[in-house]
Amino acid sequence: MLIGLIAVQSLCAAFFLWDVLADIRPYGIRSLANVHIATETLAALALISAIVFETRYLMRLLRRKAHLEDQVSIAAGAFHEIVLAHFDRWDLTPAEADVAMFAIKGFSIAETAQLRGSAEGTVKAQLNAVYRKAGVSGRGALLGLLVDDLMGAPLVGRAG
Repeated sequence: MLIGLIAVQSLCAAFFLWDVLADIRPYGIRSLANVHIATETLAALALISAIVFETRYLMRLLRRKAHLEDQVSIAAGAFHEIVLAHFDRWDLTPAEADVAMFAIKGFSIAETAQLRGSAEGTVKAQLNAVYRKAGVSGRGALLGLLVDDLMGAPLVGRAG
């Protein structure tokens, strides 16, 4: 959207410049004494300045967006590493790790059972085993434990 606006403004600026140059051509620089031509010249210069400002601002926004996307990617990778490290430390079985991952992602017991093709009772038992091995009382405490570790983990230099 912003690129389209800048393109339209650039076309308008080109038209104004062409018009100013056409007006100045017969009399040279003396024609700037004419209020109409001077106003058109100032308007064209102001429009060009606005285009330069908008373009620089857009570039800054795009760089910021890319930086934030990188940071989110780093954080997601760090969180995943922390989760897997905890799963190893807690000595979870593959089924328990799978159920724990679904719980961390916010799936209900019924949804987890359906996705895994197992009974809800089995999922509940596996989740209870995860909570016991992690030393927490439930899903919120499990998430809190993992997020606390993420908050304490340095994210700088972990990309790639």
